[in-house]
Amino acid sequence: MIAVIDYKAGNLTSVMKALAHLGAAAEVTQSPETVLNASKIILPGVGHFQATQLLTDLGLTEAVRQSIAKGAWFLGICVGLQWLYEGSTEAPGTPGLGHLAGMCEHFPATYEGRELKSPHVGWNSLEDIRADSKLLRGINAGGFVYYTHSWRAPVTAATAATTFYCGPFTAVVEKENVMGVQFHPEKSSTVGMTVLKNFIDL
Repeated sequence: MIAVIDYKAGNLTSVMKALAHLGAAAEVTQSPETVLNASKIILPGVGHFQATQLLTDLGLTEAVRQSIAKGAWFLGICVGLQWLYEGSTEAPGTPGLGHLAGMCEHFPATYEGRELKSPHVGWNSLEDIRADSKLLRGINAGGFVYYTHSWRAPVTAATAATTFYCGPFTAVVEKENVMGVQFHPEKSSTVGMTVLKNFIDL
């Protein structure tokens, strides 16, 4: 069973429709007990990083941490990916899960002397795909996915793919059983459905 966490900031309807289309058994939940008993967890995300404070308030942060430690597979989407890091400059007082080192930061106002549009919205390509990525199995570099975000995660050893927008940022992160995507797979056509199917099949 896949536990899809509801913290009032996720694109739940679209994510659940995509999972149903792929034949996955999924349940929307705010229950720490359900998260602890799930074999897979998805944390969708749309909007401000501050919204992740509710995860701590509901006891879900600790439940996710314990579930990951027991071996459950975790997938964070958009803000859900950013939450895996230590935090974000969008909400400095709200800590992330801290599973990955580093902070998420806003795109710069300018790049190479020109004004940069933010948020980064629309289709962009996946590059530098890590050969051992389980989440990106069957996906080639250059595949397009759909983004809408103003904050970006740093490129680290856990990065499984990048996308270029005023330099490379982490498009996909993968560290053992913990994964995240900055784009919205439920809105990313064939590539996005492949990502979700790969996660379901783990």
